[in-house]
Amino acid sequence: MDISLREVEESDLPIFWQQLTDPRLQQMAAVTRKYHYDRGHFDQHWAKVRSDSSVILRTVVADSVVAGHAAVFGLPQEREVTYVIGRAHWGQGIATMALAELIELEPVRPLHADAAADNAGSIRVLEKCGFTVTGKSRCFARARDEEIDLVHFTLS
Repeated sequence: MDISLREVEESDLPIFWQQLTDPRLQQMAAVTRKYHYDRGHFDQHWAKVRSDSSVILRTVVADSVVAGHAAVFGLPQEREVTYVIGRAHWGQGIATMALAELIELEPVRPLHADAAADNAGSIRVLEKCGFTVTGKSRCFARARDEEIDLVHFTLS
């Protein structure tokens, strides 16, 4: 399978919207924001991140199909990674390959990430890419309407 990252194009946004509003993806990710539920907030969020030069934002392409997106954001010393792969592409190693490529684009270390403690797939992706567990906490997960355990990761 050919996996690559490219700049986000306007035509990617409807695909991202479809992925982010998938109830199973939201349940798995657990920690969601307003832009996962409301198209107006989604459009505002994407306009903001696409115009922020400090954000590294890429579309994940798998065999010429948009599979999701990945990003690095935040202040130096607080840089964080995030990625979303659409459900149709789960279990194929796409997230791992995309994250590995993304972290090569960002020279700043440490990089941080969080995952719901029961999100074994995302935890495995982070571990395969060299992230280690550096803490745990509890937070409110809007998608589950309850407090969940969150695992914090760092790549040094």
